[in-house]
Parts: sequence; structure tokens; C-alpha cells
Amino acid sequence: MNEQIIKYFQGELNTTERLQFLRQVETNSELKKQFIEYKNMHALLTLSDQSDNKEENRQGYILFNKIIRTKKIRKIILHTASYAAAITLLVLSTYWFTTSHYDIQQSVADIENTLYVPAGQRVKLTLQDGTEVWLNSQTKLTYPALFSGKERRVTVEGEAFFDVAKNPEKPFIVSSQGVEMKVLGTKFNVHSYPGKETIQTSLLEGGLKVYFPHAESKGVILKPDEQVTIKGNQMKIGSLPHADYFLWRDGIYSFINEPLIDILKKLELYYDVKIIVKDQSIYNWEYTGKFRQRDGIDQILHMIQKIHKFKISKDEEKNIFTLSR
Repeated sequence: MNEQIIKYFQGELNTTERLQFLRQVETNSELKKQFIEYKNMHALLTLSDQSDNKEENRQGYILFNKIIRTKKIRKIILHTASYAAAITLLVLSTYWFTTSHYDIQQSVADIENTLYVPAGQRVKLTLQDGTEVWLNSQTKLTYPALFSGKERRVTVEGEAFFDVAKNPEKPFIVSSQGVEMKVLGTKFNVHSYPGKETIQTSLLEGGLKVYFPHAESKGVILKPDEQVTIKGNQMKIGSLPHADYFLWRDGIYSFINEPLIDILKKLELYYDVKIIVKDQSIYNWEYTGKFRQRDGIDQILHMIQKIHKFKISKDEEKNIFTLSR
């Protein structure tokens, strides 16, 4: 791996050196190939230290750099489940279109990255404009290497929290399953998993417009501490249930008087398991408590079991939990 590439992404080159390097990228096909590979993996370098075990986190970082420098693969699946900061990075789609009509900046902007977070993991990354994004389990984010044009646009499936860098000249737009959210600078959460009946957007700071692409004028404007729930073509605005909801960014799942049926659905999603409830009366219970993501599904269910007495059986092969009275 060319050392200049690493210095470029780590901000160790001055303006003149950056321009000279980008010109080299345009004229050197092998360097361009390495540049694209590293750019697609660069999100890993922006991960926050989420691991409780710093030595494990350090070893994971060393492993990552070893993979980069040997440049063995262009499609990478990095499974390091023991690291809370580890993710699966899939280069699902990378586009690099260059012609004599494109300048260097446009060529870089045409790189599109797709980042996927597996079950039981979470990720924090910083986009090119300074926007910070936290991704929850089983979430996919598609974003450009460089925001060009009149807007900054990303696509998300799953759950993500955005702390958007302010830029009045270039609104930030999040697309998710037929719904769009437009901001100039704000903090908000998106809960939009494929296959779920509803999409939910919650605003912590700033202002946020939520709308359907074909009817932006009929969208809703959220104020801080409000959330909108979208089901079909209907939007319903309500208040945030509690601030602890956003603790998932720190690896903590918080529930306050939440129906057990809703908690179980979230656990199925977060840990990619199947939970079968034999006695429907279990669904009538509510639960208040906090869990660490790294506790794992087994320990979380047993902690709930201490409050609500039910039996737990597990099919290890199929990863299915059955709850009964």
C-alpha cells in the first residue's frame, strides 16, 4: 500500500501535497486502484473506541492495517465479533467514472461506499463534511466519498443517529425506504429497518423536515424532542418517550415501561435471533431496565426472567429462543 494514501486520509498532507497526490492518482492506474480500496475501508479508521477491552481493540486495529497493506482483496468481510468496535464492511457498490470532462474532485465524489454493521455490533464514523454518524446493529449506510453538487445525500436502512455538520448552502438529505429527511445542521435518529411496519424519526436538536419524495410540500417539520412515526403514507408526530433512547450509541439498550413484545422484537433484530413466545400473556408485561450490548442475548433474557418469571429454552443449532410460563 502506497504510504501517501495513508497520509492523505489521515490528514498528514498539506494543501499542495494533497493536490499533487490527487494528480498522481489520476494518471497512475495502480495507485488509483489502491486509493479506491483504501477509501472503501477508510470508515474503519474513523471508528470510535467502543471496546471495553482496549487491548482487543488495539489488536483489531493492527489486523485491519495488515489487511490494508497487503491489499489482498477488494471485497472485504471482516468478522471480529470479539471487538465491540468491529464491523462487517462490504464494498457492495463502488463507482469510479473518469473521463476527460471530469476533474479530480468529481472523480473522487463518484466513489460510493456502502457500510454494513452486523448483528450485535455498532459503528461510529465521520463523513467527508464532518457529519458524525452512529450505526446500530444490522444497519446499512450508503454515502459518497465526497459531497459534490448542491446537496449532501446518504441512504440508510436500519437505525442511525446523525450529528450533521452545518452548511446552509448544502442541505443534508437522508433517504430511507421511500422517505426523505432534510436538514441544514441538527441531531436526529432514524429507525427504519426493512420489513418493519413503521419508520420512526426522532429529533434531538435543530430542525428537520420529513417528507415523501413526490410530495415534499406536504411533509412535516419536527421540533426538538419530537418524533414522527410513518406507517404507509401516514405521518404522526409525537413526543420523545425518553432521552435514554439514544444510549444505544454508547452500547446501552434502555427500556422504560416498554411492552415486552416490543423489547423482544428489538432483541430479535439487534442479535439476529428468533424468539418464540408460547404463552401470549407474556406479551402483556412491561419492563424497565438497561442492558449493555456486549451482554448478549442470553444474559439479557435471563435478566428479564428475574423480574418476570418465565422459562427459557434455546435451540443452539437454529439460534431460536422459546419463552413459556
